[in-house]
Amino acid sequence: MEPAVGGELGEGGLRRWSRRALTIPAYAVAWSLALALAPFALVAAALGAGIHARLALFAAVFLSYEMAGLSASLWLWLSARSRDEAAHARLQRWWACELFRAAARIFALELEVDGEAAAAPGPLVVLIRHSSLADTLLPEVVLGERYGRRLRYVLKRELLLDPCLDVVGQRLRCAFIRRGSGEGELELGAIRALARELGPRDGVLIYPEGTRFTPAKRVRALERLAASGRAERVTRARALRHVLPPRTSGPLALLDAAAGADALVFAHTGLEGLATLRDLLAGGILGRRIRVKLWRTPRSVIPAEHDARVRWLDAEWARVDDWIESALGAKGEA
Repeated sequence: MEPAVGGELGEGGLRRWSRRALTIPAYAVAWSLALALAPFALVAAALGAGIHARLALFAAVFLSYEMAGLSASLWLWLSARSRDEAAHARLQRWWACELFRAAARIFALELEVDGEAAAAPGPLVVLIRHSSLADTLLPEVVLGERYGRRLRYVLKRELLLDPCLDVVGQRLRCAFIRRGSGEGELELGAIRALARELGPRDGVLIYPEGTRFTPAKRVRALERLAASGRAERVTRARALRHVLPPRTSGPLALLDAAAGADALVFAHTGLEGLATLRDLLAGGILGRRIRVKLWRTPRSVIPAEHDARVRWLDAEWARVDDWIESALGAKGEA
């Protein structure tokens, strides 16, 4: 029997509310402090101060949107609309898009999207690259706001420490997965459940790499593949320069469950080297140009047999890697 969609696997109400009893007050206190410092950060940023002033200003904006999102979710609960999926989806989109717009203004970011035709109607399994803290906002900005896609997410459990994602995400069709769980039957059942009843404007999204790319994680991923004895996959994975070899269980479970859905690959570049707070403090985020490339594979082209489907997924990720290499090369020439 597959678990119900939405929420952390195996989590009871006591554990959920115990977590929220810590995270929500902590965020509220941090918001109060950030607001007190925001006027100074705003003046410093206007006078051309360094990255620290901009980060302090963004912290105040981020925490303000957190409080706004929590307030809206409370209002929906008080008005007996806690199961209103459409209202929560609109709230999620507003939160992500406004937060991205604020980041773009504060850090002088640009966004360029190529491949609009790939977002045409029809159910989709979205396979997205994972490179930084910020790329979790991109799907709603690109696919949600621009093309009206309603997205369901496979997310890591650690994101439940964000109160807004915790409350709103668990009222939507999201599966919060424990990393390192080996994607057992409980995990895969929750992933498959997301793919049920996909409409022409629906998509279910997963990060096949499972974690953000770093050179050290690339080494560990190659070691894990080598230990599994899959020599052919190791050879293909060693050719990747900018992405981790995709984990196959989750993406293939979605493709199996969403039998009528095409696959949409969501490649992007411009957020490399921003995986940690230390990276942000170094100032590398300023003036970034974020490029997104979308391409779509019709269901009829995706192999049905398991090993052939693994080879197809590896080939798609090699294409992502090649596109990133080309984009970075073009940037170096500019």
